[in-house]
Amino acid sequence: MVSDVFILMPAYNAASTIEKVFDRIPAAARERIRRYVVVDDGSTDDTAAALARLRAQFPSLVTLAHAVNRGYGAAEKTLLAYALEQGADVGIVLHSDGQYSPELIPDLLRPFDDDSADLVQGSRMLGGSALKGRMPLYKFVANKVLTAIENWAFGLNLAEYHSGYMLYSRKTIASIPFQKLSDSFDFDLEMIVMAHIKGLRIQEIAIPTIYAGEVSHLKPVQYGLRVLGIVANYRRGKYDKLTG
Repeated sequence: MVSDVFILMPAYNAASTIEKVFDRIPAAARERIRRYVVVDDGSTDDTAAALARLRAQFPSLVTLAHAVNRGYGAAEKTLLAYALEQGADVGIVLHSDGQYSPELIPDLLRPFDDDSADLVQGSRMLGGSALKGRMPLYKFVANKVLTAIENWAFGLNLAEYHSGYMLYSRKTIASIPFQKLSDSFDFDLEMIVMAHIKGLRIQEIAIPTIYAGEVSHLKPVQYGLRVLGIVANYRRGKYDKLTG
């Protein structure tokens, strides 16, 4: 069983949701989490005040801050660098908006406990619950189409590539030059691509889909174009060169 589990949480204008996410972390997960790390990525609401309240409840909570909003990928880079420096065995990227279930953390850790994975993605598409969980139809269709293209391009067979519920082993964080990757929402996809190139073991675990009116900062058309750009760059060998 892995120890030194870190929760890594990007937070941008998350004042209304972040405390609820912490409340939902189950006892079985809390027993294993050594440190909670949140990056306040230039929030302009009361996220800082919410984090101050959380620090009173979670003594192992560390808060980092970007003076201005630098983007989701940039926040993840700060979190992964901190986790690597502080000796995390596994870093769990948990979003602050509540769309990904903290209740599933024990299940998502199992592939690391039995040493069957280096990177785990919580997949909304794997369990067939995406539409039942109110994923908008256009997002569902776009996810399916992009995933088909990505599986063809990368030679993988994943149910999806676009969940932000990502777990990384220390080996994965240490072996991928993540600072060279995107500062935007396509960072997670690039991490999967790099893990594949490095020969790391990728596993998906089904998670429920939760859409309940949360504010998303992702722009679907821009994101889709970025995904196609990553596919094109992969075929050109860009990511192979990053491993040198």
